[in-house]
Amino acid sequence: MRHNTSFSRIAVAAALAVLALLIPATAQAGGGLSTGSGAIVPGSKAKLVGGKAIAPADAPKQVQKVIAAANRIRNKPYVWGGGHGSWVDNGYDCSGAVSYALHGGRLLNTPLNSTGLANYGARGKGSWISVYGNASHAYMIVAGLRFDTSMTPGNGPGWSKTKRSTSGAFTVRHPRGL
Repeated sequence: MRHNTSFSRIAVAAALAVLALLIPATAQAGGGLSTGSGAIVPGSKAKLVGGKAIAPADAPKQVQKVIAAANRIRNKPYVWGGGHGSWVDNGYDCSGAVSYALHGGRLLNTPLNSTGLANYGARGKGSWISVYGNASHAYMIVAGLRFDTSMTPGNGPGWSKTKRSTSGAFTVRHPRGL
């Protein structure tokens, strides 16, 4: 009996050692680790894997939740006015998509149109989230990735690594503290 107990302890210790090696390797390979608000990758920049944003481990929980919310509606169809009558909708327009994601991080209580997002929060770029808005369009940069309904794959909300031209046509705002 004593022999089996010692063997069990050794087997458990070996299994834990293997897991300790596999978890960081999985995260570095782009697979990410699972958390309550979705997968995470090491560092302070989100990664784009198969069209889905993977939140950075260094990001505040609110930012991780914004990314998780945006991931839930990515690839939904573009619907003008979508996301403004209800948080859960069949499709989203630009401001409805940004509003939904911000709401997921508990950063917005009511959907805003693009002009409203141009006046949201504090002035200038944020450390983690920057919202770009004008009278006809809105999008945001979250942990280095752009969440937008145009110039992204598909015909609705999606993520992109590429920035878009903002040559003074957009007002830049951010959630206070982020």
